[in-house]
Amino acid sequence: MENLDLNEQELNRRASLKAMRDLGIEPYPAEQFPVNADTEDIKANYNDEIHNFDNVSIAGRIMSRRIMGAASFIELQDDKGRIQVYIKRDEICPGEDKTLYNTVFKKLLDIGDIIGIQGYAFITQTGQLSVHAKSLKVLSKSLRVLPIVKEKDGEVYDSFSDPELRYRMRYVDLIVNPEVKDTFIKRSIIVSTMRQFFNENGCLEVETPILQSIPGGATARPFITHHNTLDIPLYLRIANELYLKRLIVGGFKGVYEFAKDFRNEGMDRTHNPEFTCMEIYVAYKDYIWMMEFVEQLLEKVAIATNGRTKFDVWGNEIEFKAPYRRLPMLDAIKEYAGVDISNMTEEELRATCEKMNVPISPSMGYGKLVDALFGEYCEKKLIQPTYIIDYPVEMSPLTKRHRTNPRLTERFELFVNGKELANAYSELNDPIDQLERFQDQVKLKDKGDDEAMYIDMDFVRALEYGMPPTSGLGMGIDRLTMFMTNSQTIQDVLFFPQMKPEK
Repeated sequence: MENLDLNEQELNRRASLKAMRDLGIEPYPAEQFPVNADTEDIKANYNDEIHNFDNVSIAGRIMSRRIMGAASFIELQDDKGRIQVYIKRDEICPGEDKTLYNTVFKKLLDIGDIIGIQGYAFITQTGQLSVHAKSLKVLSKSLRVLPIVKEKDGEVYDSFSDPELRYRMRYVDLIVNPEVKDTFIKRSIIVSTMRQFFNENGCLEVETPILQSIPGGATARPFITHHNTLDIPLYLRIANELYLKRLIVGGFKGVYEFAKDFRNEGMDRTHNPEFTCMEIYVAYKDYIWMMEFVEQLLEKVAIATNGRTKFDVWGNEIEFKAPYRRLPMLDAIKEYAGVDISNMTEEELRATCEKMNVPISPSMGYGKLVDALFGEYCEKKLIQPTYIIDYPVEMSPLTKRHRTNPRLTERFELFVNGKELANAYSELNDPIDQLERFQDQVKLKDKGDDEAMYIDMDFVRALEYGMPPTSGLGMGIDRLTMFMTNSQTIQDVLFFPQMKPEK
């Protein structure tokens, strides 16, 4: 009954598995295999005059093979690339028993199986660098058929290119489309470059709770779970901001965290419900200082990943070298939407949005209306890195009021290619003002805005002990990786993006 859903090739592979064991060969051996080289190392450093790789031990998958009687060639793939391996029957079976070659290698091994090879590097008569096998060991039998790409008469067959399959079975994607690894290697470089930059600037990497009693630090719809022992609801964090600022209250000069955040919202080419956000807070700084800090950071990241600061992103040549344009939000709306909203009441703004066909709802307050108008008319125009600065107070409940205009806040968002990349404030450290802003958010929640913030009284209490002037920044690592690797969707920069359940 267990084989009813298997196709003929999968049944054959299971039969080969049994046949190996019947011959006394364990297809999944317990002992380690002594790898001492990889394909990249051999290709980069082999010298045919001195034969410097005369004792090579490599392991990987069989990706293709040509069997020619008593000698064969296979293409072996490890984590660094591929190399040809030459296998001669009488060398891997020096005695009378030729079972390992005639039966196991020729009949029972398949493309996708993982083997270990010991031998030496050499150049074939056709000039191809190869490994001459002195011994072969089966390390893992593959029971499913790899979708190996084939080409014939200019046509490509069996390419593993369907996005849903690639994202759902990333393990297969990485095997048959090895160039995919480059994106994730660059993602690692991005994170390590950022860490180094922050550490050099005296900041400390920390960890804060993922399960929170109050989902604070952003306006978003949370995931809700339940703690059985305490018998209370808990929320997967939507941001880590309020905990990091508690640490600034506690006396740290600068703290940062690469955090997994969760928002129970829509999914599209730039949004996943689980995402990585870096947040950093530095005492005695403001949002003007942070703009210069971010410019330095992104220059370093661009050079580390691409070797230059200007490169193609979604068909646009984006220049990450400083300085970036700084444009007040209300000026941006005036420039791109052609309307001056600086002195409008909430009702006047609502009427303006309706007149300009901006999608809105009755639950939206002044801040959400401004955001909707800006999103409809401005965001897509911001191609080169641009700081949108000085947001209305209603849009920024955690931000310090502007030093010259109390209706605005000292906040910026960085836009690149029409998408938000970073969000930063001069952090609000007045506990009385903060409590009033939280209370305003409660009013919005009462009106039906399910993304409005909760009141976090412990955070207010922390501010009452005194938080120094502080600048904070949040930056989406997934979106930054999309830009730095010219990836079209967020699913391309996540190993395992959220998917609908498999049918």
